[in-house]
Amino acid sequence: MTDRGDGAGDGGGGEGGGAGGTGLPASIEAAWGLRERPSKGPKPGIGLTRIVDAAVGIARAEGLGAVSMGRVAKELGASTMSLYRYVAAKDELYVLMQEAAIGEPPGPPAPGTGWREALSQWAWAQREAYHRNLWALRIPISGPPATPNSVAWWELGLGALAGTNLDDGTKLSVILLVNGFVRNEATLMSELDTAIKASGFSARQVMAGYERTLRRLADPARYPAVAELLASGGLGGEDDPDADFTFGLDCVLDGVEALVRRQER
Repeated sequence: MTDRGDGAGDGGGGEGGGAGGTGLPASIEAAWGLRERPSKGPKPGIGLTRIVDAAVGIARAEGLGAVSMGRVAKELGASTMSLYRYVAAKDELYVLMQEAAIGEPPGPPAPGTGWREALSQWAWAQREAYHRNLWALRIPISGPPATPNSVAWWELGLGALAGTNLDDGTKLSVILLVNGFVRNEATLMSELDTAIKASGFSARQVMAGYERTLRRLADPARYPAVAELLASGGLGGEDDPDADFTFGLDCVLDGVEALVRRQER
């Protein structure tokens, strides 16, 4: 899901070719189950799944910055070196964490579902996955989607546009556009969530404080549009936490619909 890139998970990884001779990064080999367990040395007893699950648990509880090989090893009651039998580096672990956390996409839409509704469902499902794992948005994007779940998200998104006359390149651009909107909204929510938690106040209290600050500092003569917004009460927004996302997604899909109609002429 992103930047000709992220399909609900970044599959790039910065590692060199895997040990299995595939020429793929080690993280991608691991995600697809292509890496063989080491044949030499003591029989491994931790398992890649346990390592990834422990790392995801730490990230959910304390943020991505708390994840380190040493911390994961401590969580598992193992030595740090034992983890390197399965995961070569933290960047590789990040890819596998994201793959596990974001998970598989939902099933395909019901038969007869129009492209717009199908694409809307795809976007909302992505948003839900991101919001469950806001920490995952802090993992740097290092390449196009290449892990099983990320490719599955791409497949579902492209499939939503199957009934249109858009060519494949345009379909890809549409998918990137919609995903970019979803990811940006989720990233903004992640940043706000972090800031609000750090403040020790509720979201409503933070916004009320921000509004008071603007009223004090923003001279209406210099910032008339901001003054009008404050006077109207529009800065407080709606009580529906999904209102801005619904509005934005509708605007994006309106643009895509205009594109589809233009292609059908």
